[in-house]
Amino acid sequence: MTDAGRHLVLVGLMGAGKTTVGQRCAELLDRPFVDIDELVVAAAGVPFDDIWSTEGERGFRLRERLAVADAAASPTPLVISCGGGAVLDAENRRALRARGVVVLLTASSAALASRLSNDNSRPLLIGDDKTATLERLSALRQPAYEAAAHLEVDTESRSVDDVAATVVKEFSAWNG
Repeated sequence: MTDAGRHLVLVGLMGAGKTTVGQRCAELLDRPFVDIDELVVAAAGVPFDDIWSTEGERGFRLRERLAVADAAASPTPLVISCGGGAVLDAENRRALRARGVVVLLTASSAALASRLSNDNSRPLLIGDDKTATLERLSALRQPAYEAAAHLEVDTESRSVDDVAATVVKEFSAWNG
């Protein structure tokens, strides 16, 4: 695969902006946008909550691995938004790094919790202290994020357009 054909892959904790920034990056790069969680749901034919409640996190992660492999194998250069835990799987990290430039989107746990304050759709964030949960997830996932990422972009206190412009600039320089 030539560098020009590499996917732009966004990873990071929930609330970091992977979907919103990814959609904007896809517009800027004139590429299709793919959300791995949406691929999982489409392939399963049932809502996310049904997958999580009947198959648990393990079942979801197995489905996620297939979706990541499919997206990474696409001959069309994509912008791919991965779920927050997708890169915990070594095979996912390998596939995404082999076919894409992986950008880690970051923000403080407090900023992420603020962004997610009214979002009750995240099964890993059930409970009162979203900041503490995000701090714990960050500590657990940071080694996997670092192993996956080629680049890192801070999203804290920045607009979607500003973050997307930075991501596209860094991606283009890396992908040049």
